[in-house]
Amino acid sequence: MGARKSLFDRKFGVSFIEEVPLCPGVYEMQDSSGKTIYVGKAKILRRRLQQYRNARRCKKHHKMRAILAEASAICFTACNTDLDALLLENELIRALRPRFNLAGAFSFLYPCIGLRREGLNLYLCYSTSPAEFGMFDFFGAFRSRALTREGFLALLEVLRFIVHREPTKSLSSFPRVRFSIVAGYRQIGDQWPPLLETFLRGESKEFLEKAVMALVEKPFARRHAADTQELIDTVMRFYRFEAHPLRKAMKDIGLSGKLVSQEERDGVFLRARHEPKFKKISRAKASPPA
Repeated sequence: MGARKSLFDRKFGVSFIEEVPLCPGVYEMQDSSGKTIYVGKAKILRRRLQQYRNARRCKKHHKMRAILAEASAICFTACNTDLDALLLENELIRALRPRFNLAGAFSFLYPCIGLRREGLNLYLCYSTSPAEFGMFDFFGAFRSRALTREGFLALLEVLRFIVHREPTKSLSSFPRVRFSIVAGYRQIGDQWPPLLETFLRGESKEFLEKAVMALVEKPFARRHAADTQELIDTVMRFYRFEAHPLRKAMKDIGLSGKLVSQEERDGVFLRARHEPKFKKISRAKASPPA
């Protein structure tokens, strides 16, 4: 009696794996209707799909077996480099939004933070729909909605201790959009807007340093020192994990400006992750032989 065939072989045939190339690429698992349910990337396509073929009944392989259970077809695209495969995977996940893919599938929800200066008034906007607020100068896009929203709300509270906040009714001229927040401040002074801009760009923490010094002079902030410190820490977490990494990634690939579109944001980080390797290769090729 022959050995029992794996679920992979029963569905796609014993010889299927031999047709898969030994190169970087992207594979799509499709259901019986032809809809893509999962997109994956591999440095070596055949080895990756071999892992599906060998998937066992254990926790480690649970997701692979769940995908295989619903897959009726596999299609793959060979790529020249691992970076090409990463970028194609990111593009397909955004376009197809397969239900077994979570990361990167909802880039349209990546938030941005905007600034608008009107005389002595300053307005700030948090939104996942920056196109609806064309009057703002936006920064981002940032990946974590939770971290960015918490940082933005903490930033509003820090500014409230320093300058006068506009009442909500004075903001009626701005559109009301889901997943968006607008706040305004009056008599802002000239020092804060440029500091805020470099902070949101991820270039400098000077805004936060100046804000701490200003808070020391505020009796209310001193009386509630623990709460004030928590606000500062929350704003700092946003800078450390969202604003500064985005600036660094943009710099690594030579991208200028302050805003990366929601659709392009993940691609910037994928390219930046590979950029140091490419630079080392280029330098090695350019160096004359010893």
